[in-house]
Amino acid sequence: MHDMQLSERQVEIAELVREHGFLTVEKLAGHFGLTTQTIRRDLNAVCDHDLARRRHGGIESSVKSENIAYESRQILARRAKLAIGREVARHIANGSSLAFSIGTTPQVVAEALLKHDGLRVFTNNLNIAMLCCSNLTFEVNIAGGRLRNTDRDILGKGMESFLSSYMVDVGIYGVAGVAEDGTLLDFYEEEVRARNLIRENSRETFLVLDHTKFERVAHVRGGSVGEATKVFCNARPPENILKILSASGTDLIVCGEEAET
Repeated sequence: MHDMQLSERQVEIAELVREHGFLTVEKLAGHFGLTTQTIRRDLNAVCDHDLARRRHGGIESSVKSENIAYESRQILARRAKLAIGREVARHIANGSSLAFSIGTTPQVVAEALLKHDGLRVFTNNLNIAMLCCSNLTFEVNIAGGRLRNTDRDILGKGMESFLSSYMVDVGIYGVAGVAEDGTLLDFYEEEVRARNLIRENSRETFLVLDHTKFERVAHVRGGSVGEATKVFCNARPPENILKILSASGTDLIVCGEEAET
């Protein structure tokens, strides 16, 4: 874990780098109206959080074969995730039973649901389980088994048996990336297995993801964007994804300022 929290400006720099791929120190200094010395300190902080890497004259997006740290992922696309969480909360009734996958976006959705009453929560995500325990009207059920230190999720046969034992009203899951053909992508086979079990054992399924997931590469395939009942995203997906959603009958809910007006 990182001892220092990023400032709003540093988070914005991380987001800009994700969008543009590479930015120079001078361009960032001009964008924020700051000295290059101040920007360089910001870039060091962003890189220390594993959100980008330094390159001569500037900063560039990290290219990784595995997912970045959970704490770092919580920082990225925070506003988009909050908008998604608020919108998903409008689609969940009090007293519902919910299954949550691992991931920072499902965790933000869980945060948005804390004002609900009487939810029954089933998850292999220790972060979400502990968060939901703060609402004393919730019933929280969690899988047993091996706890992965980094993401604090439970994997293995215990997780599979647990997620297969219940039929819930709504399954809420995220994803590392979405391929051009709509295939859902993750970094580990067990993450895909958990997500598929939630989908198979839920009456409705909500896929929650910010727009950057349509540009993100991961190497383990499993499931399709069109298998969800509803897809919640902070922006309209690419046209090819829209066609897949339309053909499959999946509802698309764009979450953002327009969703609140």
